Amino acid sequence: MAGIEPFHVMDILAQAREMDARGRNVVHMEVGEPDFPSPQPVIDMGIQSLQQGKTHYTPALGLPALRQAISDYYLSRFQVQVDSSRIVITPGASGALQLILGALVNPGDKVLMADPGYPCNRHMVRLFGGEAMLLGVKASHDFTLANDQVIRHWDRRTKALMVATPANPTGRLLSLRQLQFLYEAVRAPDGMLIVDEIYQGLVYDQPVETALKLGQDNLFVVNSFSKFFGMTGWRLGWVVAPPEYVSALDRLAQNIFLAAPTVAQYAALAAFQPETQRILEQRRKVFQERRDYLYDALVNLGFRIQGKPEGAFYLYADVSAFSDDSFEFAGRLLDQAAVAITPGRDFGNFRADKFVRFAYTTDLERLKLGVERIAAFLA
Repeated sequence: MAGIEPFHVMDILAQAREMDARGRNVVHMEVGEPDFPSPQPVIDMGIQSLQQGKTHYTPALGLPALRQAISDYYLSRFQVQVDSSRIVITPGASGALQLILGALVNPGDKVLMADPGYPCNRHMVRLFGGEAMLLGVKASHDFTLANDQVIRHWDRRTKALMVATPANPTGRLLSLRQLQFLYEAVRAPDGMLIVDEIYQGLVYDQPVETALKLGQDNLFVVNSFSKFFGMTGWRLGWVVAPPEYVSALDRLAQNIFLAAPTVAQYAALAAFQPETQRILEQRRKVFQERRDYLYDALVNLGFRIQGKPEGAFYLYADVSAFSDDSFEFAGRLLDQAAVAITPGRDFGNFRADKFVRFAYTTDLERLKLGVERIAAFLA
């Protein structure tokens, strides 16, 4: 437990909500949760499943109809054939990572990952007795790992490499070509590549891809209904696993959480309907509009952001022009300007004191108000 750190952003969120309760009217750019409610067809399907009494356990691997719907989605959206038998439904992407790491990691094994990155990843590795090896990635390199960087740090105890595309907190994207290089780098020593694609649908200015185009061996792909599909509170995700690992994931799921929430699984069947997809595409365009505004506004204020991020709903900004302590900077910004952002220390150690994350998960007018307050604060 000594090595499991809390989310510093949750302390900031609690303080911000307390300020809201006192009438301070905080502009929230700290938490990575879409501000839109779940699409109405998803809500309707959830209500319908409850009314029909569909409240019992599903198989540990998930509702067969939902596994097939995800398989069909990969074929129609990405032209990739993924057999439904390889798809495991989980309580959020976090549940998927628990299964993967539980199947792969023995005490003392290493898992490589980028720093900065999503903080839970390293803690989940630790949960199974493994060691998370954080590899610093630079803004000048688009915050992405290079295959030679992976090769240099791979040793006999290394079991896997974990990457995210688009990534949290940077919003940066790995191209299929970059993923191919990383895939080959870990395959040679019979390692595993774990690719987090939970922001997959939120990609701007270019086509959406999936790492599943690389093949089915030595590769786990994690996805979620939380971000693009707007179902955070339903707690539902999935993993596409190599065929030889499905039985292990099944046994682990039975013992760890038995099955993903039943009503959420039935509701998610509506996520792939044409009406829902139209709603989600409209929301993606709104996120892109927010990104374009906030990126330009922050750069004009003097924040250093290495290129416009290609996905997710984050901007990872260098604040060293204003402070040498991003945690202290975020605290003062909240206290003095009532704008909540996330300090870099939530995402790792590499140059964390220089960066903060802005989440554009609030409407454009609120973002504009936040920028006005930040400008006044800096002045």
